[in-house]
Amino acid sequence: MKGPSGPLTVFVDLCLRERTLDECLANLIRWARRRRSLHLCCKKVTIFGMPIQNIKEVLNLVQLGCVLEVEVHFTWQLSTLGKFAPYLGRMSNVRRLVLSHIHKPSSSSEEKHIGRFTSQLLRLRHLRKLRMESPAFLEGCLGQMLRCLKSPLEALSITNCQLTESDLACLSQCPSISQLKELDLSGLSLACFSPKPLQVLLERVAATIQDLVLEYCGLSDTHLEAILPALSRCHQLQTFSVRGNHLSMALMERLLRHTAGLSRLSLELYPAPLESYSSQGIIHPGRFAQAQAELLGILKDLGLPRTIWLRTNPCPHCGSKIVYDSDPFVSC
Repeated sequence: MKGPSGPLTVFVDLCLRERTLDECLANLIRWARRRRSLHLCCKKVTIFGMPIQNIKEVLNLVQLGCVLEVEVHFTWQLSTLGKFAPYLGRMSNVRRLVLSHIHKPSSSSEEKHIGRFTSQLLRLRHLRKLRMESPAFLEGCLGQMLRCLKSPLEALSITNCQLTESDLACLSQCPSISQLKELDLSGLSLACFSPKPLQVLLERVAATIQDLVLEYCGLSDTHLEAILPALSRCHQLQTFSVRGNHLSMALMERLLRHTAGLSRLSLELYPAPLESYSSQGIIHPGRFAQAQAELLGILKDLGLPRTIWLRTNPCPHCGSKIVYDSDPFVSC
């Protein structure tokens, strides 16, 4: 005679797109509600758009300890993130977390919602990759969030938001970045910041960093000059992009010479030098061609086979970009 069978485990990735579930997933959820012995295990939860109450109802039926990846590709208010946070905290084995477009209303409950989110990060002791796009609530609060990270990160992306100089200083001192392989700070406005926090940050990650992206950050010659010594020690670096910033030809030459010894560097994206533009900020074809020729001469002088990409800034009047082809040493 057979004994009682154990619980039935169903493995499924959750993709929550609409206000209501698709038919297959809805049937599975109804089945899970009827059978207490059914365990729903999801390695990945992706949210594109669904009311938070519906999301909570679904997650209440899932073995949240099985979740390894969470992605939110939908505009949430900070209060919605606060409501989602307790479920995130129960996903104690999450290794990758992506959050996009968290708005911050000006309300007295703002700190409460931020606290709800950051406190749950304490539970994510296996988190290795954190990506936050347009997290409006982080300004002035990044240090609070970083203090709650208890595991070394491999990848960190914080893009298209405002931070304070103190936030960047907190990031440079965060213990969790000591083994960082990927760092993307694109779209942060760093133009008015002292170069020091960025310099310290790069020094901290120089031994391990493989992909460094600092696009459209308002960086100037002064910022890049400060990080050149640390940059030349990033011997694991494979991708480096500073396009969309404001760099002179003189700085570009120093940049190319400091990175010449990085044997693993295979993808380099730089802005067209400032000398390539007119006083109105419009790319000048003749000046751009001259800049390309000068950069090509520098690369030949270094004597290394190397391809770099130059990217022009959008036209300030129409927003379009002009792309030119050139010698294989300098492709644009």
